[in-house]
Amino acid sequence: MNHDSKIYVAGHRGMVGSAIVRELQRRGYNNLVLRTHGELDLRRQEAVERFFATERPEYVFVAAAKVGGIVANQSALADFMYDNMIMEMNIIHSAWQTGCRKLEFLGSSCIYPRLAPQPMKEDCLLTSSLEPTNEAYALAKISGLKYCEYLNRQYGTDFISVMPTNLYGPNDNYHPEHSHVLPALIRRFHEAKTAGLDTVTCWGDGTPLREFLYVDDLADLCVFLMENYSGNETVNAGTGKEISIRELTELVAHIVGYTGAIVWDTTRPNGTPRKLLDVSKATAMGWTYKTELADGIKMTYKDFLENPTRAER
Repeated sequence: MNHDSKIYVAGHRGMVGSAIVRELQRRGYNNLVLRTHGELDLRRQEAVERFFATERPEYVFVAAAKVGGIVANQSALADFMYDNMIMEMNIIHSAWQTGCRKLEFLGSSCIYPRLAPQPMKEDCLLTSSLEPTNEAYALAKISGLKYCEYLNRQYGTDFISVMPTNLYGPNDNYHPEHSHVLPALIRRFHEAKTAGLDTVTCWGDGTPLREFLYVDDLADLCVFLMENYSGNETVNAGTGKEISIRELTELVAHIVGYTGAIVWDTTRPNGTPRKLLDVSKATAMGWTYKTELADGIKMTYKDFLENPTRAER
């Protein structure tokens, strides 16, 4: 990529897409093509084909996705599969048709088997069954990753993919039912503090282990890979560190300033017991994360306080 290259970031208003835009601009890439959902519905094949035929972006970041936590995934399985599958296929196919020089597809660590060896290497993909609670989303993401690989094999394209661990940071979704664990905790403890509640109830028993990556660190890796990596196999994006949900919950409560009791509802699902990515591939290329979890949560809470509308999504 050079600084005059025309770059399309699909999903630029989301947490990941907006971070990629910030990182591109920070590095001096300013010829960005951006469209809101209202301007371009990525589920409509004809609209996407028309956009690519007109704009002909040289580089494409596929950060557009329908995302959510356990509740959202379980209650809308068909929607998660259809929306994600159709969006990514439309974008990737149109990018190939119009001669895009390079494309980067963003997936999710949920593509890996539920009980994959820990930490999870890129080559454990499709070796055993998926976590049932987000199987629909995972199948869609695996399809996007594989389509990029197949285009490379059949047509010699330079389409790559990156698989992030759990992400958090500015522009996250803080919806009480549809958000992921970390933003959900931020909202819950903030509202409990504001209301003066004595207790906050959290799902499960707090034992699952999770890894969290600050979204601006992911964006840094995404641009780094676009500049430096080519290959059919995906690249894991994470910190290589994990924390229990119980420890995470206590950390968020501390940062938000909630001093009440935390109660665990063990009738609720835990989800996957452990999800740690092996990040040695990215490390070997010279990349490593920069933001420690406590610092990242402080910045995310500041974003939450400064963007109250985010809490209503």
